[in-house]
Amino acid sequence: MTTLLIDMDSVICDLMTPWHKRYNEDFDDDLSVERLACWQSEKYVKQECGIKIYDYLDEPGLFRHLEPLPHAIEVLQRLHEKMEILIVTSSRTFAFTEKEQWVNEHLPFIGAKNIIFTHRKDKVYGDVLFDDAPHNLEAFRATGRQAVAMSYPYNQDVDVPHVSDWLQFEKWVDDYVSTQKGNE
Repeated sequence: MTTLLIDMDSVICDLMTPWHKRYNEDFDDDLSVERLACWQSEKYVKQECGIKIYDYLDEPGLFRHLEPLPHAIEVLQRLHEKMEILIVTSSRTFAFTEKEQWVNEHLPFIGAKNIIFTHRKDKVYGDVLFDDAPHNLEAFRATGRQAVAMSYPYNQDVDVPHVSDWLQFEKWVDDYVSTQKGNE
């Protein structure tokens, strides 16, 4: 059975919009994910903010109230019926609890028992990693396994398949599974 490893932030749910909104409110700026040509968000904020952009990720309630990306829940439900799904995510401070609550609320068919908190996703057993972070995609691909990018400007240089939404990912997975069965 195929095991999918799925990232949460900016893959299952929209982290960038509320995160950037908090920064934009405080610094009267217009930061958006479309402006991020690389992973280091601090390069795109006002100098007086700098690395403090990451402090917004520690605000209570941020992760608990993220919105699912379009079609994420329905596609995950369909994929869950035919393969193993593990949520692989990293976290800061108390966001561990908020992410578990989010998964239990929005993805009860997967449940918090299937969350793995790690910064080393390449060390987790699975056939496919669906992520957005360039370093995770590259490290997983280096293991000889398949990584797929939720496409954003900051990960365009990573040499893995890119999809722009959950429906494209579902089609990619179906094609991948068919190909794997054909190779057996």
